[in-house]
Amino acid sequence: MIKFILRRLMLGVIVLFGVVVITFVIARVVPSDPAAKWVGPRATPEQIAKATVDLGLDQPVYVQFWKYLAALAQGDLGYSLRTHQPILSELEATIPPTLELVTLSTLAAVIAGIPLGVVSAQKKDQTLDHLSRLFSIGVVSLPTFWIGLVLQLIFFRLLDILPMGGQLSMGIQLTMDVPTVTGFITVDSLLAGNLEVFFDALKHLVLPGFTIAVYPVGLVARMTRSALLEIMNEDYITAARSYGLPETRVVWSYALKNSLGPTATVVALSIGFTLVNTFLTESIFAWPGIGNYIVSAVVGLDYPAIIGVTIFSTISYVILNLAADIIVATDPRVRV
Repeated sequence: MIKFILRRLMLGVIVLFGVVVITFVIARVVPSDPAAKWVGPRATPEQIAKATVDLGLDQPVYVQFWKYLAALAQGDLGYSLRTHQPILSELEATIPPTLELVTLSTLAAVIAGIPLGVVSAQKKDQTLDHLSRLFSIGVVSLPTFWIGLVLQLIFFRLLDILPMGGQLSMGIQLTMDVPTVTGFITVDSLLAGNLEVFFDALKHLVLPGFTIAVYPVGLVARMTRSALLEIMNEDYITAARSYGLPETRVVWSYALKNSLGPTATVVALSIGFTLVNTFLTESIFAWPGIGNYIVSAVVGLDYPAIIGVTIFSTISYVILNLAADIIVATDPRVRV
């Protein structure tokens, strides 16, 4: 297992280095003047020239790349061209809200998707299976922005039972001290024993969380059904049934356990994809996460910020893939 994990880690490092090289080259190839963006739209030629020297843009590309790698090794992602703030500190402020949203959404998707896939596999080609597959395909096909807008229309505009957007109500933000420990408002409020902030934050998580969870629910259900159907005809399943074990135990204790590998891989990739593709959801619900940060960086052609988000996304994919590989590798046949 240790050799298996080390081999996967080495592959992840190679992938990360390739992404760093590609993003660095693209940032230098795309027509733009980072020095002019750094000093602002009304800068004089002298100020732009000074910024070019200060940013090291007057040096050869290979020297710039070496310095960039050295900075990355120390955890330095550079400075934003728009805000002049360290990109790492900006990511530290924007990642936790998105991570909280995606984590809760994924947990909800797994809790709902796996039973749906199991029931669909048990009732293969029956009415319940057709309805389950129709639901799975439907939710995967629905546009995210449409789901978010419809939820706002129903639960905020018509029923007025859930907030339209944001992390907290304005009254809570103005009158209460919101704790900051982990960056997860729900966790921090529980640690501080502030239940009013906790329940308010939870209410604000419902609509954007459901919007994000819709896609992975269908994905998990489809993958679970497909994996189970392949396993249900295996010899050990037939043997378990011949021993007179209840069908529920056969499916949930034996078949499902061996079908979680593909599901874990899909969930891991889904989390990595969702982490940096929440900009539509975050824009609709005014959520202060990394999605909004990406939009601002792209609109402002803030290449250091774009590269920083890309590196974060790559690291996320590598870690999540490693986690999925470890789950799958609990089967010794996979390690071999």
